[in-house]
Amino acid sequence: MGRWRAALALAAATLIAACAPTAPDGVDTAVLDREIGSRIGDPSTCVLVADRASGRIVYRYGSNTVCARSYPACQDTPVRTVEDLLKALGSTATAVTTSCPTAADGSRSVGWAAGPVAGQDLVFAAVMEGPRALPGMIMADRLAGAFAAGVE
Repeated sequence: MGRWRAALALAAATLIAACAPTAPDGVDTAVLDREIGSRIGDPSTCVLVADRASGRIVYRYGSNTVCARSYPACQDTPVRTVEDLLKALGSTATAVTTSCPTAADGSRSVGWAAGPVAGQDLVFAAVMEGPRALPGMIMADRLAGAFAAGVE
C-alpha cells in the first residue's frame, strides 16, 4: 500500500508542476522570487509576468488564492483580478499604477502596478492588498529593481 501512495503523490506533484508557468530563457525564477520577496513580498502580493506578444503567463509570484481574488480596481470597473489587468495591458505595455482604500475606514488599501519589463519582450501586472499594501508607483519602482536582478 505504501508504494501506491508514493506513486500517487509523485503523479500529483508532476501534474501540479506541469500546470505551473514556465519561465523563458533568461529569467531566473529563484532569483526573481527572492528579489520580489525582499522588495515587496507579502502574503497579499501577486505578480504575473507574461510574454508581450502571446500574453502567455511565464512567471507568477504569490499564491493561487491571492492571484485569483478580485480587488477594487480604483478606476473604470468596480473590481478586477491581476490577470484582468495583465490582459487589459496587452501588447501596448503602457505603465499603470493606482492605489485606493479597500476598507471604509482606510485601514486597508490596494495597490496596482503594471507595465513592460525593461529590456525584455515581457509585461507584468501586480497587486498588493491589506494594511501594508504599497502604492502602485512604489510597487512599480521596486519591481523594476527585482526584474533587473532576475531577468537577463
